[in-house]
Amino acid sequence: MRSVSARSAPLKTAGSPMNPIEITLQALDAAERAIPPGRPVYMLNLLRYRASARYEDGFDAAPCSGREAFHERYRPAFRRLAAGKPLARMFSGPVLASLVGSQGERWDEAAINEYGDFATFRSIVDTGTYRREVAPHRHAALEDFRLFALAKAM
Repeated sequence: MRSVSARSAPLKTAGSPMNPIEITLQALDAAERAIPPGRPVYMLNLLRYRASARYEDGFDAAPCSGREAFHERYRPAFRRLAAGKPLARMFSGPVLASLVGSQGERWDEAAINEYGDFATFRSIVDTGTYRREVAPHRHAALEDFRLFALAKAM
């Protein structure tokens, strides 16, 4: 599904009101400075779904659960945008139990994706197409979200 609006919203900055699950320009810049270029990067995603997807006004999407919005809308849209780029799903599955963490913290699923390098990840998420056509499904789907960039130990 496409947004009714064709404009490209800019990435949020630290000083602007934002969705707590938004990938900000500051976060991308900080990660780019911290991650060695040209080396594979593994992105750990922790996902907590909304019971019902919550799209922003003006985004044309039929009602569904957060899980459906993520798996049936976000992931296919992300795959289309990432086509041809060095990307592989290493793991995706339900979180069964929390052994260490904040009281009451819960995650529905975890996923690890391998990118050829951080520049590949950024070339996908730091685009107007991602912000218009892909991110709205993630925002609607997720109640909470964590994203960590990892390196494989040598």
